[in-house]
Amino acid sequence: MPGWKQIVREKRAERSARLEVTLAPNLKIADEAYLSETASQIVQHIQRAEPGWTAETVLDAYARRAIRAQEATNCLTEVMFLDALEEARSLDREFARTHTIKGPLHGVPISFKDLYAVKRYDTSLGFTKYCQTPLTEDAELVAQVRAAGGIPFVKTNIPQTMMAWECANPVFGTTTNPWSANHTCGGSSGGEGALLGCDGSALGFGSDIGGSLRIPASFCGIYSLKPGHSRMSGDGTKSCDPGFEAINDCKGPMGRSVGDIELACRALFGKSGRSHDWVPPVPYREIALAPKLKFGYFKSDPLMRASPVVQRAVQESVDALRKQGHDCVEFVVPDMLEMARIFVALTSADKHQTLLSHIGPDDKDSALFLMTLGPRLPGFIRNLVAFGARVALGDPIFEKLFTNSRGRSVKEYWAEAVKLKEYNELFFKEVWDKNGFDGLVCPVNALPSIPHGTCADLAPLAFATALFNIVDHPVGVVPVTRVDKDRDVLTDDWRASSVKGSPFVYGKAYEGKKPAYDAVAMHGIPVGVQIVGKPWEDEKVIEMMKVVDEALGTRGFGPGTWGARQTT
Repeated sequence: MPGWKQIVREKRAERSARLEVTLAPNLKIADEAYLSETASQIVQHIQRAEPGWTAETVLDAYARRAIRAQEATNCLTEVMFLDALEEARSLDREFARTHTIKGPLHGVPISFKDLYAVKRYDTSLGFTKYCQTPLTEDAELVAQVRAAGGIPFVKTNIPQTMMAWECANPVFGTTTNPWSANHTCGGSSGGEGALLGCDGSALGFGSDIGGSLRIPASFCGIYSLKPGHSRMSGDGTKSCDPGFEAINDCKGPMGRSVGDIELACRALFGKSGRSHDWVPPVPYREIALAPKLKFGYFKSDPLMRASPVVQRAVQESVDALRKQGHDCVEFVVPDMLEMARIFVALTSADKHQTLLSHIGPDDKDSALFLMTLGPRLPGFIRNLVAFGARVALGDPIFEKLFTNSRGRSVKEYWAEAVKLKEYNELFFKEVWDKNGFDGLVCPVNALPSIPHGTCADLAPLAFATALFNIVDHPVGVVPVTRVDKDRDVLTDDWRASSVKGSPFVYGKAYEGKKPAYDAVAMHGIPVGVQIVGKPWEDEKVIEMMKVVDEALGTRGFGPGTWGARQTT
């Protein structure tokens, strides 16, 4: 039986060999012509039988860019080029015979987060114990994509256990941000974010239980949608915490335009071909927005003061909406600390034993340190650490969260589930019922990204996204701006604010010799905002994403952006 390091060497060698497939360049049309089109436009070009536009030529271009993206960011896990080429050629033969496209995703090269099963390939999740065990059946969403004419061609990297918002594991290594090699692409759908940020895929699919679709989208400058629970099928995906259903995991699309997010949702909402798959049969619904909308917004939350660029991204979105005649009203999230406490209490209830059971002999990634520390400590030591944080740092936020990071009995777990329901009722009453908002605009994360290896101390920043998993709201991400080394430095006025959130996390983010936030080092990294709607208003969220996107105007995002900026 080979050791885990030998398995890693073999798995990486396999990936490298599959990347060396020869792809003949199109001598008539440059790759950028394909890479600069949205998924919707790709389908239209093929459907019109335009010269040079076939499923095979499109796939060739995206496969070549995926190789460049891998070289730049280390974003890929499984490489499926040869099977994808056969699928593309089959589509082209059928189209030549019938002059009819197979479906709404015809000829679109599509990537999947590693957790999606693709027949004949591993779903290792970055654990050596699951390497070299190819699956025999596609996940339901993969099967639906194929049925709609889409072409799965790569799978993408994730963090160990998928409960961190960096993107590293012992098998495939660390994935970097496409705009800064020294910073993370986010997680846990980080490989998807990096690949799409490099124009290495036309459309992708990830998952989200605490921000995993949204954090990488913001960090990498792309669009995403965390739908409500089960709007898209999750059957056939692999989980690190099977059986945990207190907080719903969601499957959703990631893309380079709002239109592509809509395309994916129109094709896949409410569909499943498996009788045991609990997907409400609610297809995509047509929504007409009122000409004047009312948005609630906040630029920072009580747990952590948002950085200057993140606050600027929200303010620019609000200013653009107001310019279009929409109402925007600032509000405060009710009892954010209780929401975070509930998230910690529920996710740590089994002491993370299920989550960590997959690691086996592999090295444990440092990003998991703080999240998994509490349950490992004896109660009196855990409480002593929490008390020390309150006394030494004046940090009641850290104290409460760390104290609640522990194992629980079934009775205690059920009690926390009741608290979850009560928080949902509070959120609806204080946010939606009291204000009459159509949607919300808010930060994705307090920081635009973080340097590699710093998630261990900054894990609590994910509560900005986890909030909407707790209340199970559909949320989209729209890219807004980029870090500017001159505009987004920490000023005296910014530092003077009395609202800082957790002193421990604030110190790691903004103070000391090497704070995580450095506008100069982060120059050019994208920053997005969350666009939030009520449960079952996924389609309205997409329409509101369009409103925000159009209000902001041209700003250097979308298909073709990465390649263009590499040459300037």
